[in-house]
Amino acid sequence: MGPMTPEAALCVFAKPPRAGEAKTRLTPALGAEGAARLARAFLQDTWALVTRIPWAVPVLASPGPWPEGLLPGPLEVWPQGEGDLGARMERVLRRALERYPAAIALGADSPGLSPEHLEAARAGLAHADAVFGPSEDGGFYLLALRRLPLGAFENLPWSQAHTLESTEARLVSLGLTVARVAPFFDVDVPEDLARLEAELASGRLRAPATEAALREPRR
Repeated sequence: MGPMTPEAALCVFAKPPRAGEAKTRLTPALGAEGAARLARAFLQDTWALVTRIPWAVPVLASPGPWPEGLLPGPLEVWPQGEGDLGARMERVLRRALERYPAAIALGADSPGLSPEHLEAARAGLAHADAVFGPSEDGGFYLLALRRLPLGAFENLPWSQAHTLESTEARLVSLGLTVARVAPFFDVDVPEDLARLEAELASGRLRAPATEAALREPRR
């Protein structure tokens, strides 16, 4: 049998993990270099996940030029373009939907996501136009779409406790059916690190690059 026809683009939204620019809310605990090292590891684990999904094409959605050698290639890098997160997401996801039946947006702040999370989103698209993976801070770690009306993400409250609810309500108001898969957590602030380390130590999560980065001396 030949390779599967891609059902979706898996679009990882990430910026180059440079010291002083990446995961800055972790800087108090890790220092600028340590925060950037951890951001790099998060991205490597996320990329390892998306590149082993047989039914999807991995895409890196970057706000600027992507440095060579940071991730194993060849890479398909799409520019996010200008505007707030909503404008950038819409631009990338509409491009994906022009090429594939579905588009899935992921961040790189949830190391330890498994193929099962993506399979659940894929299954959800069998009966819904949009599938959200809720994150515990009120946002979402994943959004899978079969269609995307123009302006769907305009003037939404990003990085707020009600981001998920507001985004869901917007899509419903535009006539889309929505579903959710299991929640997960983002690693954004120093308090999240202890949970991440506990989840890795217990074996509930697997994120090899992240585990290695956390073993590095801090600061």
